Amino acid sequence: MATELNEAILTAKQERHKNLFLNYKNLNCFPVELLKGEGLQFLERLYMKRNSITTLPDNLAQKLPNLIELYLHSNNIAVVPEAIGNLARLQSLDLSDNALQLICPEIGRLRSLRHLRLSNNQLKTLPPEIGDLRELETLDVSMNLLCALPERLHQCLSLQYLTADYNDLRHLPRQLCQLHSLNELSMAANSLVSLPLDLGRSRELQFVFVDNNVHLKGLPSYLYNKVIGCSGCGVLPRVSDREQLCVALGEMAVPLPAEVKLMGSETDHVVPLEELAMRALHRSYHHNPKGLNLMPHILLPKSLLDLLQFPLGHCHRCSQPMFTIVYPKLFPLKETALAGVHRRTTVSFVAYCCSIHCLQTFDLQG
Repeated sequence: MATELNEAILTAKQERHKNLFLNYKNLNCFPVELLKGEGLQFLERLYMKRNSITTLPDNLAQKLPNLIELYLHSNNIAVVPEAIGNLARLQSLDLSDNALQLICPEIGRLRSLRHLRLSNNQLKTLPPEIGDLRELETLDVSMNLLCALPERLHQCLSLQYLTADYNDLRHLPRQLCQLHSLNELSMAANSLVSLPLDLGRSRELQFVFVDNNVHLKGLPSYLYNKVIGCSGCGVLPRVSDREQLCVALGEMAVPLPAEVKLMGSETDHVVPLEELAMRALHRSYHHNPKGLNLMPHILLPKSLLDLLQFPLGHCHRCSQPMFTIVYPKLFPLKETALAGVHRRTTVSFVAYCCSIHCLQTFDLQG
């Protein structure tokens, strides 16, 4: 096997191959032959699936500077070296089915990266620096141990496909609604309790899969005309968290996102002062985003400053931004065209409105 490996690498060097396939070679370590001398300066794609490699060399970028694709599916890699950030031309990195417990922040230096696959590992967190991958189109972190996704993920403005099935996510950052290129979002088999109010507001988002999130009982009504997977959602009873607001329809109680501070009702006549102030500040911020930099931070807590950039949601009737209060309106799934597909009556669409007027005039099918 060693002789066959050496011959394959020697041939690749002599004939200046751009692609090298070293799949199923029983490798226990990264082949040193690839790194001898000047390495393979012309190699663009390296495939090493189904081996037993445990580490990557620190001089990988120095010896293979023109790598565009690095395919390491099904190995035993536990740590990715900081030097991975030096692969300036890398567009596709597949580390699925390894033993990863940590992703180094230097991953954010791969500014050409378009596809990142990290499924079936042991990751508990993702570095915020993933948000620096502005060209990233595909991110797959399914089958890990994630409890949260980084808020800075919204900076990946090219992201089209986000998959995080089979983790332990309870909430999604509302910042994800700023991913205007996102076409498919898959969060099946997690622990989701609620979804961001604005999810589905972008026309680009067409496919949302949240199957088998047994605590999830409400879907934002922006998802009404999307392709939705919600089988197995809301089918088990759950003791409501006392700190979490719920909106009820009959015996069904739908938890609201944790960021919601107040739930309005049809008896309200005045929107709370805090909400009015935030809406006024948002209008000023929207017209002059740099103006807030002049405002002393002591006048406004950081949490509220963040809200000015990323409102809690937008009214499903008039698109008014909302910050601390929502007026929810439930539409049971059985009243929609999806009832025949999912056969669930314990899941609802929830419209979030900014006022009594919008609440009374909003119609899901209008």
